[in-house]
Amino acid sequence: MIQLVIFLLFSCVPASSQTLPDWFIPLREAIYEQNLRSDEIVPIYREMSNTARSSLSGAEQFIMLSRCEYMMGRAYQFEEKNNEAASHYSEGITYAERALEIQKSAAAYIMLAENISQSCAVRSTSYAISNGLKVETYSKNALEYDSRNAAAKYMIAARWVFAPAPFHNYRRGIQMLNDIVNENNMEKDDMFNIYSAIGYTYIKQKNSSQARVWILRSLEIYPTNKYAQSLLTQL
Repeated sequence: MIQLVIFLLFSCVPASSQTLPDWFIPLREAIYEQNLRSDEIVPIYREMSNTARSSLSGAEQFIMLSRCEYMMGRAYQFEEKNNEAASHYSEGITYAERALEIQKSAAAYIMLAENISQSCAVRSTSYAISNGLKVETYSKNALEYDSRNAAAKYMIAARWVFAPAPFHNYRRGIQMLNDIVNENNMEKDDMFNIYSAIGYTYIKQKNSSQARVWILRSLEIYPTNKYAQSLLTQL
């Protein structure tokens, strides 16, 4: 069980299954396109955070601030600047918790789960042991408020895809991911996450032909994403 909570659960960033405001899209795209360095993303992050503070209020504001922190954390994590990433994820957790204090919602639980999941990757093993299983719990909480939430379903399925042996179950993971695809209730980043995860799972099953199909589908969404490109090179 200890191994189950210390692995890097979400090597291909978790999703966000809700309609995002247009002003936030540049930050999301910068993170997934992976063309900019973290120091180049900082001004975008600050602008998005300031917009959230000036245009939103209450739980909705805290959710978007949590999302901004999560995205900036991802930028640092990709460059292996784990201390900086952990700091942003910590802020993201705080904002998500503040949102939940005001109003419980799928979006707030998702942001809490996403920030914790990545914190497990950049913090100590003891942190991962103490907090890793909360990711699935909060994802299931999100489904109570939105039963079709693709991000929540992705994080639950990811347990079976990215867990180390003997805890993974690739067949179960692929089935769960395909179920999300069939529901067709996804944002652009949801699609990328799920397609690339299916590709990754087929690689692990040594099914190169199917892996290529799904990885190429993910690269149609974000052609410059280095994670998906790295999967393709494994074929």
